[in-house]
Amino acid sequence: MRTIHGAERIGPRPTVICLHSSGGSGMQWKEFADQMQRDFHVLAPDFYGHGTAPAWPGIPADIVAADAARIGTLVADTRGDVHLVGHSYGGAIALRVALRHPASVASVAVYEPVAMRVLSDFNPQHRATAEVAEIARAIRSALNGGDLERAAQRFVDFWSGPGRWARIAPERQAAIAQTMPVIHAHFVSLKDDVARLRDYAALNVPVLYLTGRDTRLSTRRIAELLESALPEVELEVLSGMGHLGPITHADVVAGRIAEFVRNQAAMRNVSDRKAA
Repeated sequence: MRTIHGAERIGPRPTVICLHSSGGSGMQWKEFADQMQRDFHVLAPDFYGHGTAPAWPGIPADIVAADAARIGTLVADTRGDVHLVGHSYGGAIALRVALRHPASVASVAVYEPVAMRVLSDFNPQHRATAEVAEIARAIRSALNGGDLERAAQRFVDFWSGPGRWARIAPERQAAIAQTMPVIHAHFVSLKDDVARLRDYAALNVPVLYLTGRDTRLSTRRIAELLESALPEVELEVLSGMGHLGPITHADVVAGRIAEFVRNQAAMRNVSDRKAA
């Protein structure tokens, strides 16, 4: 699996671009890459401020557009079909890129994309919207006080459940803490993203939308809203997992996404032969 930060010319085999969640890196998708790399080019770029990617140099509000632009360049410079895979923040970016490059994207598979703008579009007073605003305020407050570790603890326990932070190895805690300023930028930028709920109705590509049965109210509501907007979506609720399903149940999630991508690629091949 390669982590790529610039444009690269890719050969004729289908390409899968895997986009990680906030606080992670492209290595999150190793299980999936291991299943796919024989028949697909599998790329797993790091977002700004994560892994080996450069730090984010701009203002918080612009980071979603910047990350989407970088991935969009990779899509545009790839020959052949592109299948996008994303989790959480990476899922939101995958949908944004597919909206911008519909002719190049053959399919999208996402696990709980945090397209937070759709919550406020639906109802800014709803409890689902309020819980996201609350955690964003808690992270900002901790960062304003210079407490990266406290910000990271609030972030991790929000998505993984109370007490999860305390069970993480100290070196991993330190790595997550260092990403908290850019993670806060994700919250700021996603809240006011230019992609509105109504815009997703224009995304005419097959979408596999996975969500965990034990997820948060906010991500459950985002799934309901996007399912109603996306014209060609298959929503699946996976038992026994929450928002971090692609990490805690990597084999199960990777297997389901691999099945979807392979089926979409096979259907594209059949269509191409008939057209010829």
